[in-house]
Formats: sequence, C-alpha cells, structure tokens
Amino acid sequence: MDLDLGQVRAFVTVAGHLHFGRAAEELSISQQAVSKRVARLESALGVLLFTRGNVELTEAGRRFLEPAREALRAAEAAAGAVHAAGRPLRIDVWGHLYGPARTVAPVIDELPGLSVELGMSRDLPAAAASLLRGDIDAAFGRVHPPLPDGLAHRLVRLEPVDVLAGDGHPLAGASSVRPSDLTGHDLWFPAAVDRLDFIRRFCDEFGVRAASGGANLGVEHLLADLLAEPGRITLFPADAPLPGVPGIRAIPVVDPTPLYAWSLVWPRQSPHPMIPALLRGFAEYGRRHRWLEYDPARDWLPGDPAPTS
Repeated sequence: MDLDLGQVRAFVTVAGHLHFGRAAEELSISQQAVSKRVARLESALGVLLFTRGNVELTEAGRRFLEPAREALRAAEAAAGAVHAAGRPLRIDVWGHLYGPARTVAPVIDELPGLSVELGMSRDLPAAAASLLRGDIDAAFGRVHPPLPDGLAHRLVRLEPVDVLAGDGHPLAGASSVRPSDLTGHDLWFPAAVDRLDFIRRFCDEFGVRAASGGANLGVEHLLADLLAEPGRITLFPADAPLPGVPGIRAIPVVDPTPLYAWSLVWPRQSPHPMIPALLRGFAEYGRRHRWLEYDPARDWLPGDPAPTS
C-alpha cells in the first residue's frame, strides 16, 4: 500500500511524546490536524495505533513504530540526495571549549545520506553574521538574546554543568556543591566575562566572583591554569570528556543544577532543504537520551527554556 508520509510523521511524533498537543507543537500544525492524520493512517492500515484518553501505543503501534521511522529516514535521505546534491549542509559551531561537535556528531551519524561540512565560528554574533550572509546553512551553540531578525533557532539540549577544581582547592573533597557554596571563590574562564553570557548570568545570580582573561587555548590549558592557581575553579559540561590530567576533580552542582542550553540556528528565509531532517534528528535523538529534561524546582536556566523562537 502507499503510505502518506505526512501521516506517518504525525504518528512517529505522537509516539515520541505520547501526547497529541506536544506533537502538534513540534510539527507546527494544529492538534486537530495531527489527530486527523493519525486517524487516516489508522484507517488505511486497518488497525488502531494508539489507545485514546491515556495515549499509549497499541501492540500494532509498537510494531509499526520502527519501520515508520525507517521510512521517514529513507524519504529524507532521498529528498536530500536530490535537493542538496553537490552542496553539503554547512554547519558552524561555537563555544569550542565546551565541545559542541560532540552533540552534533551522533545526530548526523543517524541521518543517512546527509553530507555535512563542519566549521567554526568565534561566537554567536560571528555565526549569526555568517548565516545572514549565506556563508553557512546552520550554526550550533548557546543562543542568547538578542538574536538578529531573519534567524530561527531551536533548543535541542540542556546539559548539566560540573565544577572543576584542582586537588588543592578547598572544595576538591566535596561529593557535590551548591551554587551558594561557590560564593567568594574565583570562577575562572579564559575569555572576557562580558562575552560569556552563561558565566556572567551564573555569577550575577549566585554571587560568585568572576575571574577571566587570557586566550582560550583549549581544555588542557584551562586545567593547567586550575592546577597552577589552586584558588580557581571553573564550570564545565558534565558529559564532556576531560583529558587525563592528574589532580583535577569534577564535582556535580546541585540545588539547583545549572543547565547549559545548546541550540541550532538557521535562516528563516530559504533554509537548506535538509534543515527539517536535521531538526527531527535532534528531536528523536534528544528524546532517547533525555536531552531536554528540565525541572524548575531542581534546575537553573538563565532565561526561558522554551524550545523554539
């Protein structure tokens, strides 16, 4: 039988959320339209895919889910082969100390046929300027206002951060720390604080003293600074790999846990034809790995955690 891919995509999105309203938000259509698409797919297949009321997959829905995802991936790869032939998706990343490419890479790996050129931008303003000039098709890093008109973005990951400290630091023996425990300590980062929106907001919120300067020469250089100046600490993504430098401790931050927000940015006008597939890839991978978990009673974010703008 011929499957309507719009109906299949509605089914897969509802299956990811187990909620018709949230699926509608992701697809940027009405909840009624999502319900109609799923109902028409069920009619064509001759089975119910979801229980109604408390939305759960039926046995038939569970069997259909992975083949449905494969069908969408194949369709996206086919479209990409036609429309993006000879022009890879050009993505710049920024925030290099925090390893943005490690979040982009597994998503791209799950998109067969997607050709990508990965580059680097100095910061958000540089990436935004490149997008508006058409030099790149998308950019990935931490987005904070103001974002220039003409660009869209979607939040794709919220990552907890740890405190890094040398063995000689008074906090080095702690199993965890609260942000309030950091008051009076020097939070070090190798760049001017006025360029570091996340660090600046964290320090303002919790009364931590910001200390910064010098050049960003990579993670090993940052860790060497912490060892050379035992009074210094820094914040670092909890899931980012650290080089094997003896004497460095990674300490979880709790009550609340600060979250570093990663977003994809792209031009609103004439986006690369593979942008929708990339966004769906982030959404699917993020659901499986719980990338967008946020509890305001437990976590801290400098600003609105809404996924789109």
